[in-house]
Amino acid sequence: MRKHLVTLCLLSHFLLLCTTDLALAHKVSIFAYVEGTTVFTESYFPDGKVVESGLIEVFDKNNTKLVEGKTDNKGLFHFPLPKKEDLTIVINASMGHKNSFLLKASEM
Repeated sequence: MRKHLVTLCLLSHFLLLCTTDLALAHKVSIFAYVEGTTVFTESYFPDGKVVESGLIEVFDKNNTKLVEGKTDNKGLFHFPLPKKEDLTIVINASMGHKNSFLLKASEM
């Protein structure tokens, strides 16, 4: 009985590790900030690798797309501030890698 319990514990631990790795495999991060009248974004994966040619989309509070573009080879993208209101900035780095950042009007 003890042998089965140990085997079950090891199997559970292994499955937990696999699930964690799969969750991280589809994670991408995006950060945005405003300087003057320009919004700057930085996009990267958990291992620190930058997102090259990732699709950036910017939406207003009504979910209207205001800006679209691609990150450069350093994972960066910038654009003129389209509105002084909350903006949702979405990165789509393909193959399920997608995330968003809420840039609040109070930070502009």
